[in-house]
Amino acid sequence: MTDTQQDTTGLDKLIERSLVDIGIPPCPLILDRFMTEARKDEPDFNLMASIISSDVAVSAGLIKTANSAYFGIRQHVRSVSEALAMLGMQTASRAVAGIILRKTFPNVKNLERFWDTSARISHLSGWLALHLRITGLHAEDTYTFGLFRDCGIPVLLGRFPEYEKIQQSACSDASHSYTDVENAALPTNHAMVGCILAQNWWLPDELCLAIRNHHNLAALKSDRLPILSRRLIATAQLAEYIVAQQFKLSLTQEWPKLGAACLHILGLDEAELEALCEEAASIPTSE
Repeated sequence: MTDTQQDTTGLDKLIERSLVDIGIPPCPLILDRFMTEARKDEPDFNLMASIISSDVAVSAGLIKTANSAYFGIRQHVRSVSEALAMLGMQTASRAVAGIILRKTFPNVKNLERFWDTSARISHLSGWLALHLRITGLHAEDTYTFGLFRDCGIPVLLGRFPEYEKIQQSACSDASHSYTDVENAALPTNHAMVGCILAQNWWLPDELCLAIRNHHNLAALKSDRLPILSRRLIATAQLAEYIVAQQFKLSLTQEWPKLGAACLHILGLDEAELEALCEEAASIPTSE
């Protein structure tokens, strides 16, 4: 066995132990079956439609996603088969993962505001990707990242009774990194947990890396993090800032810490930011 193989084996064991210790939900069977078929050289389109159709909520969610304004589909989609044909395999797989995510934490209390905020940030992120014409960034990527960016939070809320207070401290801390506050109180943080969940749910590497580093200012400023990952982080952070401005909320202290780096990545200045906030005020941030 080579050193690389040994390192990979060690990483696999670490991830497996994390899944057990932290309670990270494994990839749902319906998504696993769908992605296994989608990644074949010649996937069975009818089988994939059948897999999705076996879950009424997922079917309805996929059709609703296909009919959303972000994809510009003029013909109204009425079935799972039409949705798959219109969206394509890659986009459909990410949409399915996002739809299933919310269903995965039925026993974690008081998540409605969390999901509502995530949905608003996701929708606005998609609008920003289209509006700003960010190079290499697609609306479906930003939308998916917006949904999964903080998916580690419900995992930790369900695992650690004290996490809600830790989360409040991290949100209000103006000087320390959000994840540093979590790491000081827990054996992990929501960015790491979210990254592991995303990896196990078949999300692309660039999205997983963005989830892992979305509170990491040094990574945002470094070429070592792929530019697509940095653009995903910057777009979602900008969307969160705009949502906070629209609804007069103080979601976190992240914009003062990360905002300048995000504007630099997106090629925006403060004047353009102000104009963008005004323009986004008329954009619906949830369905």
